[in-house]
Amino acid sequence: MNAERPPFPGYRDNIFLDHHATTPLDPRVLAAMMPYLSQRFGNPHSVGYARAEAARAAVEHARASVASLIGAAPADVIFTSGATEACTIAIRGLLAKPGKSRGLRLAISAIEHACVRGTARALDGTTIIELPVDGDGIVDLEAAGQAVDDKTSLVSVMMANNEIGTIQPVAEIASLCRLHGSLFHTDAAQAVGKLPIDVAAMGIDLLSLSGHKLYGPQGIGALYCHPGVRGRLRPTAYGGGQEGGLRPGTLPLALCVGLGEACRIAAAEMEAEATRVAALRDRLLSGLRASVPGLAVNGCLDRRLPGNLNLSLPGLDGDALVHALGDVAVSTGSACASGALEPSHVLAALGLETSRAESAIRIGIGRFTTAAEIDRAVDRIVVTMHALIA
Repeated sequence: MNAERPPFPGYRDNIFLDHHATTPLDPRVLAAMMPYLSQRFGNPHSVGYARAEAARAAVEHARASVASLIGAAPADVIFTSGATEACTIAIRGLLAKPGKSRGLRLAISAIEHACVRGTARALDGTTIIELPVDGDGIVDLEAAGQAVDDKTSLVSVMMANNEIGTIQPVAEIASLCRLHGSLFHTDAAQAVGKLPIDVAAMGIDLLSLSGHKLYGPQGIGALYCHPGVRGRLRPTAYGGGQEGGLRPGTLPLALCVGLGEACRIAAAEMEAEATRVAALRDRLLSGLRASVPGLAVNGCLDRRLPGNLNLSLPGLDGDALVHALGDVAVSTGSACASGALEPSHVLAALGLETSRAESAIRIGIGRFTTAAEIDRAVDRIVVTMHALIA
């Protein structure tokens, strides 16, 4: 990867620093998809003629690229509409069984994404155990060791948080699960393509990912399922026998191809990209610290995604700043929780006082962000902040 990637064409009128909400479609991914949106159309589930066989081959090539990125076998990757559906299949598919859900125990971290929290709340008769995090936003392994026992059916802890970017000790948590015969699921939507992942080495039974978080298309994701767990999953929707009967419906050919290409690019460029993006993050933090006394970083700065910053700006309402910035796109937290009236549950789990949580903004730096944009963003944030406080 070049030390300074040229700006993405769609960035000409603004500075996009909300890459945890979504990422732009990499032009190389779009180029790979285009033939399958036009002349190479076909139903990958049809049989008996060349167009269908070509479509199926394209899907399986994409499946292999997804699998390769996370150290899995292609047969263990199930295409979904995104990480939310993948998390739902993993959790409900294991726990929502007629006549058997009562008495089951599910452990999740206190800072899980809404898709895991919501799915957990909807499980009738299942006991939900919340694993606390420390002040840095890292799951407390000692507390987890006391909470997870032989009666715990499933533990679900995200690999990297979507608000504060903290990276969780998933291998250690998975090891704890093995001690008690519990299965382990991780929502890796924010981590895939940014962190090296090997599902076998890390002891992961189920992993969810999403295309639009790694410069692929929206509307496509995948669930990794260990072959020894696959037979225990029940479908959450019904129809045809696609994806081994776990995810019925015709696969979106072009979207599958796009996800596969996004994973291929990530595998080739992830290490260099992480170094470049982390340097831009440090540049932005240094610039803001020089002009904003009392600025505080929320979450562990050392164990976080390369492009993530979650900052509290003293004396400021974070939501007001987000709306006032205009041409600099940042957020106050998860896109799935936009419009919520209460402070972020993630920041609350860190033990932050309400005023600090309400002054927080989330910044997500990405593949096409440039140093010049970082410098402009620092200036815009500082000027806008002073204008709001004055």
